[in-house]
Formats: sequence, structure tokens, C-alpha cells
Amino acid sequence: MFETNTYIERRNRLKMELESGILLFLGNDLSPMNYPENTYPFRQDSTFLYFWGLDLPGLAAIIDIDENQEILFGRDSTLHDMVWTGAQPSLNHLCLKSGLKDAAALGQLDSVLKSALDKNRRIHFLPQYRPENLIKVQALLGIAPSFVNNFVSNAFIKAVVDQRSIKTEEEVEQIESALDITYEIHLLAMKMSQPGTSEREVVGAMMGIVKAGGASPAFPFIFSVDGQILHNPHHQNVMQDGDIIINDSGVETSMHYASDITRTFPVAGKFTQKQKEIYAVVLDAQLKAIETIKPGMEYRKVHNLACCQITAGLMALGLMRGDVNEAVAAGAHALFMPAGLGHMMGLDVHDMEDLGEDYVGYTNTIRRSSQFGMSHLRLARTLEPGFVVTVEPGIYFIPELIDQWKTEGKFEDFIDYNKVEDYRDFGGIRIEDDVLVHDAGKRVLGKPIAKTVAEVETLSSQIS
Repeated sequence: MFETNTYIERRNRLKMELESGILLFLGNDLSPMNYPENTYPFRQDSTFLYFWGLDLPGLAAIIDIDENQEILFGRDSTLHDMVWTGAQPSLNHLCLKSGLKDAAALGQLDSVLKSALDKNRRIHFLPQYRPENLIKVQALLGIAPSFVNNFVSNAFIKAVVDQRSIKTEEEVEQIESALDITYEIHLLAMKMSQPGTSEREVVGAMMGIVKAGGASPAFPFIFSVDGQILHNPHHQNVMQDGDIIINDSGVETSMHYASDITRTFPVAGKFTQKQKEIYAVVLDAQLKAIETIKPGMEYRKVHNLACCQITAGLMALGLMRGDVNEAVAAGAHALFMPAGLGHMMGLDVHDMEDLGEDYVGYTNTIRRSSQFGMSHLRLARTLEPGFVVTVEPGIYFIPELIDQWKTEGKFEDFIDYNKVEDYRDFGGIRIEDDVLVHDAGKRVLGKPIAKTVAEVETLSSQIS
């Protein structure tokens, strides 16, 4: 946890922004894998962590703005708990750590909320993503699980997003702690990946470093020669000479702040000429996008710049043709870059997306495009000091997408499908860093990880 005053100040700001009503926070519970006693590793809800700091299952809390009252609901350890899982801090002790005066048994939450409903008081709650919490809301507020998220509080969502979007110095330190471990796993992966080595061997070694560092994966690692599959959780391939690997991996600290880094490198230590040319296009787009980041810049404009750089590079290689700006405006580049440039990052690797991506990445005036590719941009809004964002352009040759567009005759004025056929088995390349926006511009977070062609080939030629 941070210092107690951090959580007191966060809740005070929330009370000022919402003005009235009761704010309901549901922490997460243990979730069974296959029978009740065998559970998945516990992960607390990020918003609960942000405002209360308590990383234990079976907790809930309310802020009664009108009564200026904050109550933590939970239970003390039973004899069964002490025998099988060990004693946990008492409820009163948790209150002190979080800066609270009042605690109550978890069973009392129902009567507190029912009393408020009887008085027609407004109860604000956030979108729920776990089935068990949807059922809890039904029991507490009488809303059927399938309709719960139709009744969330927009004001509550916006207030939380406003606070969590701006990272404090202590939060940035946590992200950089995650990046220290991420640095180690990326260097290991580059050195360890050799022809004849299986992907799962490398991932297993990476996981060892993560666990030894007291951290956890921030998401299932993407480590694959099949880089054309953007979110590929499988590690079943044996790497061969001539393959390139996409390693998109990040960790979260014990306080759950995340990192998210991608590097692409050759298994045999040297890019082929074709690989080197595509890699150079992606790297140029990433460097120019990072250079553009500053407060007041709309991130959709940074995305558009990266798309233009990629399109210009592909035109120079003969895969695309025509006017760069016209091609990007039409969406022709999305055959090769169907994803957005990046997303917010913090307590979640895709920060706050459980609250609604449009609340996090868009505004009332900056709205999501319906165009293929551009519609997948997670962050479009104007950048502010304190934002931590990922910058991750890529070029992907997706055979199924190529075939569909070619059959439909899409964007034939901009795409040379005959030339593209020479690349259909290429895979993909992505390069990603985490960037802090600050008053003077930006700072790439973490230790530099090999990124130029020369740096990557040098590391990939070493054997771990």
C-alpha cells in the first residue's frame, strides 16, 4: 500500500466530484478453477485498490457523501481460515491502514443499502465484469444480472477515470519497478531464442524471472513466431532459422501497477533483407510517434501520423501506392495495421477498460471512428500531463484478411496485391514502449531495451 493519506485524499476528491448519494465499491472474491477450494490467484478490483488500498478478498465499501461517512465491510478470519490459509489482518486493522473509522460485517451491507433505497437515495456503482459481482448487485439492489450494467453511474465512472488517468510520482515509480523486471525478461528472451528451441521453453524461463522478482504477468504473454495474430496466447511452436518472434510481455508489481513492452527479433540472430525492411518501417513510425507526444496533442493524431509513416514506408517497398494521406484517410493501410497505436496503462495494463473504453480513451467531442482499423484505437483523446500510454505500431500480414480484401477488390488503387502475396507468410512486427506525458513533453519509461536493427541482432546472436 501507499501511505494512508494517499487513499484518504483520493476518496475526498471523489466526494467533492460526486456531491451526493452513496458510492458502492465491490471488491473481488476468490474464484474457483474447478472446485471451491482450488482457486485462481486472487486479483483485487483495480478501482477498489485505488481508493481503499486493500488487497484481500471478501471486502466491500461505501462512501455516503451526504453523511460524510465511509464504511468498510468484511469479516475477520475464522478458525478454518487460520488452519488452511493463515490468519489475515483484522477488519479494524484494515480500516486503520486505509484511513477509515468505521467497519461492519459484510452481511450488514444489504441492510445499509436497502435502507437507502427505501429513502429513494441514489446509489452509484461502476460497471461489473465478474459474474459473482453481477449476482451481488442483484441481491443488493434488485437488478437482474443481465441488466446491471445498464444502470451504472456515468458520473461515478467519469470521476474515477479523471482521477486514475493522472499518475502521481509514486504510481510512476511502481510502473518503472514493473519495467525493471520487464527489461530482464526481454533480454533473456532475445538471448535464449535459437533455432530448435520451443516458444514455451522461453516463456517458462521468462515466468521464472517474473516470479523471482515478486511480480506477476500483467496479461498472458504473447510470444510467437505467428506474429500476424495480434493477441496470440499460444506457445506451441518450435522456432526455426528465418523466423521472427514477437515478444509482447509485461508484468505487474505486488501493488498491481503494470508494464507492457513489445520487441520483435530474429531467431537466428540476423534479419533477412525483407524482415529488415519491414522492421525499419515500423521502428521509424514508432520513433516519430513518440517524438510527437506532448500535452495538448490528440492521441488520434499521433496514431494517424504513425499510420502515414507506415503507409509511406510500404509504398517505398512497393506494397502500397498512390497518395499517402488519401490512402490513410480511406483506411487502406489497415490491411497491414488493423490495430490502434496504443492505450492507457496503470493499475491495469489496459487501464480502466472495465469502466468502458469510450470513457477512458474518448470524450464528448472526440468520438470513436467506425472505420476498420481506426475503430480499434483505444485512446484518441487529448494527452495530459500524468498520462502513461503505450506506443505500439505494427505491420502484420494476415493471410485471411489479405484474401478477403483481395476477393472484394478493396483499395486496389492503393494496394498491390500481387506484391503482398510475396509476404503472406511473413508474420508480423510490433515495437512497443511505455511513455509518460509530462509538462515538458514526454519520457520513455524504463531502461532502454534493444530496438535498432543493430542492437536487436547483437543481442539475438548471443546465447543465454
